[in-house]
Amino acid sequence: MPFTEEFVDADGFRIRYLHSGVGDALVHIHGAGGMRLTPAHELLSQNFRVIALEVPGFGQSPANERTKSMADLGRTMNQALASIGVERYVVWGTSFGGKVALFMALDKPGAIEALVLESPAAIRPEGHVRHRGTPEQHANLLFAHPERQPLPPPLDPAILKKQEALVARLRGPNRDPALEDRLGEIEAHTLVLFGTDDKMIPSEMGGIYKEKLRNCNFILVYDAGHAIGSDRPEAFSSLVSDFLARGERFVVSARPSVIQP
Repeated sequence: MPFTEEFVDADGFRIRYLHSGVGDALVHIHGAGGMRLTPAHELLSQNFRVIALEVPGFGQSPANERTKSMADLGRTMNQALASIGVERYVVWGTSFGGKVALFMALDKPGAIEALVLESPAAIRPEGHVRHRGTPEQHANLLFAHPERQPLPPPLDPAILKKQEALVARLRGPNRDPALEDRLGEIEAHTLVLFGTDDKMIPSEMGGIYKEKLRNCNFILVYDAGHAIGSDRPEAFSSLVSDFLARGERFVVSARPSVIQP
């Protein structure tokens, strides 16, 4: 089924979202580049009700100067889902959205059935610098095989500036002790995925999540970059579906594993 665009009013914001599919709710929080659908969204919508939320301040929404922290943003996203009428859901956070997902779990643990963190940016190496550059340079950082990916249409410079300002204000330090000290509070079963060719955040960061989260599975996806759902959509959707179906019986939880082609 095609994705349908709708809007919901929550926490003083008018929030855009796209949704498709039926079944248990799988909520996607996008990365710093903004909301865009990937082949993984389409594949997962065959088994889940996929809801992709746009963070206030991204896309065509007005500049977001109200949100003061990532914790605020997590509460806003949970309120949006409550306004949509979704009571229990899995949160799938990509990069910047992975940090939002963690704060959503801390804010409303009773609503979060599980977490899927795709190349999460909540824990970054000391000295890490976020690069963007031209669309071509950004694609080289984002994908293991940029030549296989269609270049997105050029983003309006005003929108890009607005989004980058919000991300710079909210993303926080590369290592956030206050957040990391609270990760042990999260009881939701968590799947952390990194691509073996991630050029933005080293995949070794995944081991830190496994150490700090109580119920964490850490998987390396072979021949994938930062955007795993675009580089390896079939592998990504298969892993997520299997993880959500099996829960604690997910068979690759004993140690970090590499998913081959």
